[in-house]
Amino acid sequence: MTTAAGPVSGYAGTRRRASLALLVIANLVPLAGVLFLDWDIAALVVLYWSENLVLGFYTLLKMLVVNPLGALPMGLFFAIHYGGFCAVHGLFILTLLIDDQAQVLGGDSWPLFLVFIQLLLEVVRQVLAHAPPYWLWAFLALLVSHGGSFVLNFLLAGERERASLNALMGAPYGRIAVLHIAIIAGGFAVLALGEPLGLLLVLVALKLGLDISLHLREHRKAAATADR
Repeated sequence: MTTAAGPVSGYAGTRRRASLALLVIANLVPLAGVLFLDWDIAALVVLYWSENLVLGFYTLLKMLVVNPLGALPMGLFFAIHYGGFCAVHGLFILTLLIDDQAQVLGGDSWPLFLVFIQLLLEVVRQVLAHAPPYWLWAFLALLVSHGGSFVLNFLLAGERERASLNALMGAPYGRIAVLHIAIIAGGFAVLALGEPLGLLLVLVALKLGLDISLHLREHRKAAATADR
């Protein structure tokens, strides 16, 4: 779409405002945790890691919407591969920030590649065992935020009509590469300096800024594709 002032992004209006409002609200919940509940760097970084699980869940839903039959084998592959990726990522955070003596897969392992799903479930169990008060509310806020974007952008705005299974499967990895390298690097910097409150707030602000940037880039790209 264009106006006398030049091109206008197709990602605008009520849909854009509602999606961004949900995103900002979800990112303000951990801010409240830092300010009022004494959350430390481990609580923040683990929460941001858990958002990968939310992304994986909605990615599977998107795949089923786009191609229910094709999504079954590809979705299984994605669940195992992405689940293993998240498990190793989570184990790294768990052992470095929470419990360096954490033990996983101490008993019988699941067969073949299903061991990655088993590892993920064990990491999630241990994360929840160490979660601070009201941590689950912050996780639920992320679930609602991504769910709102799923409904508003993918279902109602028709992004599903231009999505492919391959593109959907690859999307979460790109987000992790950009967001979590910055978050983990910032987290270790905060930890090295003794976790001062000001730097914890900077980390929350960094996460919010990156989230907004990635969100807008994703949906503007989808809107531009629709306008071609």
